[in-house]
Amino acid sequence: MAIIKSLVLAGLLTASTALSPVAIGNTAQKGTTWLTQVHNPRFVRSGPLEFARTLRKYGAPLPHDLKTAVKRVRRARNQKRAANGGADDGDDEKNDRGSVQNLPKSYDVEYLMPVSLGTPAQQLNLDLDTGSSDFWVFSTLLKESMINGQTLYDPNTSTTSDKMEGYTWKITYGDESYSSGDVYIDTVTIGDLTVSTQAVEAAKVVSEEFTADSDNDGLVGLGFGIINTVQPYKQKTFFEKAMPGLDSPVFTADLKAGAPGRYNFGYIDDDAYLGNITYVPVDSSDGFWRWVSPGFQVGSTGSFNSTRIHGIADTGTTLLLLPDGVCEAFYSQIASAEYEPSQGGYTFECDDSTVPDFYFGTDNGQMIRIPGSYMSYSKTDTSSQRCFGGMQSDSGVGFTIWGDVALKAAFVVFDQGNEQLGWAEKLL
Repeated sequence: MAIIKSLVLAGLLTASTALSPVAIGNTAQKGTTWLTQVHNPRFVRSGPLEFARTLRKYGAPLPHDLKTAVKRVRRARNQKRAANGGADDGDDEKNDRGSVQNLPKSYDVEYLMPVSLGTPAQQLNLDLDTGSSDFWVFSTLLKESMINGQTLYDPNTSTTSDKMEGYTWKITYGDESYSSGDVYIDTVTIGDLTVSTQAVEAAKVVSEEFTADSDNDGLVGLGFGIINTVQPYKQKTFFEKAMPGLDSPVFTADLKAGAPGRYNFGYIDDDAYLGNITYVPVDSSDGFWRWVSPGFQVGSTGSFNSTRIHGIADTGTTLLLLPDGVCEAFYSQIASAEYEPSQGGYTFECDDSTVPDFYFGTDNGQMIRIPGSYMSYSKTDTSSQRCFGGMQSDSGVGFTIWGDVALKAAFVVFDQGNEQLGWAEKLL
């Protein structure tokens, strides 16, 4: 395996030729696989929408300012769509969904994973989400009014699908947005990794908040199965089903700024990080990848603040949500930064040269550096010179959320077998 992996890294073999498919069903084969994200060409970043989506996900109330900002953004997008004759707004370049891996435009765009469901394979673009544990997808069970350009899973055309009679699922968020439906057992393939008996939660009803997210066909929950919502009996996540057949019970996230990231399953790529991997224990009792950071530092010359930060590592969240005191300490060092009520969050001038790097501790003295450039999430509007901050307050959530703004600054090991997280520095 080591020789094969070296050939892949050297470019002498492709992943498909070097790694034979790993089938996980009633019998398991040892193996590894890797896959790269694809660019979502229609995605348009909005700080208020992303912030609100994160708060909804964790049942936190939306502050009045943020609610107002979200309504304004959605109204503007609907007006633009109507002016374009109903066409989606987004990047100038249009591609079939999931068919092309593109380089990003300015300001990081959203990335998804092509996932194959059923037989013959139906490809959907899904979000790999360590902050949830349901494998749910838009499906042909939905009413037409609930569909807005998503690719649909059709269990009736899959020869390997089998409905789980009497089983249902429902996800409800803090703002009462929801999705629910029926459950099917079917074959699922991610990269070269196949699970032949995966519980696929086919959406039958979704609220308008989900319908509005036209470029996301669903998600693959990679949290712990304890928070799976299937009734009457919870179902295992994709990784929990695949884990017995992997060389090692781990997956790694090597997310990038301005480029597609990469996930590895079953092994750790020693060429993907610098120095050593520092492991911290995970408390999985609530289903999340929960860990404790020993503190933070603002700027390379700042002092380290020893304060325990309880939070979760969440690949399904874009922003970095931290306690108010940490946010205040960071934004106080940016000359143009302010809390902007019309945006519902912190903003600053996009070309402000005073934006510092942000460091967070892991263990044994290790600190991960988030470059100041990562903190510019998006312009507040197309004509503005102000940017919505990638770090916002976790007030109302109850814990910190280490989203992609933080995760893309490190090589992260999700070791489910030993319930620990590994952090390592990498070239940025």
